[in-house]
Amino acid sequence: MSAADTATTSSSNLIRQLGVRDSIAIVMGTMIGSGIFLVPGPIARELYPLASVILVWLVGGALSMFGALSLGELGAMFPSAGGLYVYLVHAYGRGLGFVYGWAVLVLIHTGMIATMAVGLGTYIAPLFGLSILGQKALQIGAIGILTVIQCLGVKLGKSVQNLLTAAKVGGLAFMVVLLFWHGSTDRLTRNFWPASNSGFALAGFGIALIATLWAYDGWHVVSFTAGEVKNPARTLPLSLFVGTLLTVVIYVIANIAYYAVLEPAAIRSSDRVAGLAMSQVSRGQATNFIFFLIILSILGAMNGSIFTTPRVTWAMAREGLFFRVFGRVNPRYHTPDVAIMFQGVWASLLTLIGSFQDLFTYVIFMAWIFYGLSVAAVIVLRIRRPELPRPFRCPGYPYAPALFLIATAALIANTVVADPKHALLGICLALCGFPLYFVFRRSGESVTTSRSTVPE
Repeated sequence: MSAADTATTSSSNLIRQLGVRDSIAIVMGTMIGSGIFLVPGPIARELYPLASVILVWLVGGALSMFGALSLGELGAMFPSAGGLYVYLVHAYGRGLGFVYGWAVLVLIHTGMIATMAVGLGTYIAPLFGLSILGQKALQIGAIGILTVIQCLGVKLGKSVQNLLTAAKVGGLAFMVVLLFWHGSTDRLTRNFWPASNSGFALAGFGIALIATLWAYDGWHVVSFTAGEVKNPARTLPLSLFVGTLLTVVIYVIANIAYYAVLEPAAIRSSDRVAGLAMSQVSRGQATNFIFFLIILSILGAMNGSIFTTPRVTWAMAREGLFFRVFGRVNPRYHTPDVAIMFQGVWASLLTLIGSFQDLFTYVIFMAWIFYGLSVAAVIVLRIRRPELPRPFRCPGYPYAPALFLIATAALIANTVVADPKHALLGICLALCGFPLYFVFRRSGESVTTSRSTVPE
């Protein structure tokens, strides 16, 4: 069965309603969260010259682009709902695919949503003097509202995503213009590569690179909606490329704008560089503007994850590897409403039982393991299945995916060294999926495996 036939079979009750603009909005809207506002300070503490800061953002962006282009090849080959789950199944078998889908459901993306919700509460609480209980109610309320929106149809869901993405990009553009307008060319020139610079520190660059990769995270989620993308063989690679590229450009320009109004010492001493920079050029409402922009960015990233991730669980259920009810598509709105609602409930529970740092460590560590395996699938399938149609081929193969894999290994190793306890717990939780795989494979609750379109 061809990839096109697979897409038709596995997404027969989903409607292809996402165009290029919608898909780019998902990529950018999910990538641009709070990172660009928070990460520049820690990066500046590792890299003194502006030239090194620009370089690390470009390298992080290039690595993210390599990952996105690799997924572009896989998405064009297998344009069905589920994204990374589908690619892992085709490259390594149903067992590993199920473990990924299980990890997505119980930890990775529900944890990502919960982490963003916790961050949202952290930023809104000071504005309204919310108690801890009030913050929790706000977090769960935000997840609930966005979940309901996604249940009410792809047309509404994508409209909200397009609006949030346009608003946050517009807000960032306004901030950058304002900073450059009041900034100093002399300050930029002086700090680009100062004479007092002691040289290039590879260890510091590596630490800073990990921070940028966190800020760029989210480029992959559009692959989950491949069953609802129009002309996926073209749209998926194009949206991954354009969305990631535009995000890189925005991030680099924003960092230069920060250095146009702030000295490196001030940037190094702050974890809220955007707010500090705006306070230098716009008194009074500058802090509120940055808070609002961060809140808008988090909401856009949350909506992108809530929109896309349930398609993984839906695909698993349709392939007979999860409870049949999760494969339901609402007959009126054509959305996987059960999968969406369960995700919302579980993410809400995670906001109650985990701290921000715990959730962040679990999510980042486990997510990057599967990012690496998915990008490696490009190499695996080129070797094992060279006959498969490839409407789009990853440029720079095999170097592009290989470089991404090296960066992935470094990020995973750094997490293991920095926080071995949470790394081990995350691995154990993901590995719980293996026994569950055999249960669902044999269970009468699952759909007959003869319907499956993917290999054992």
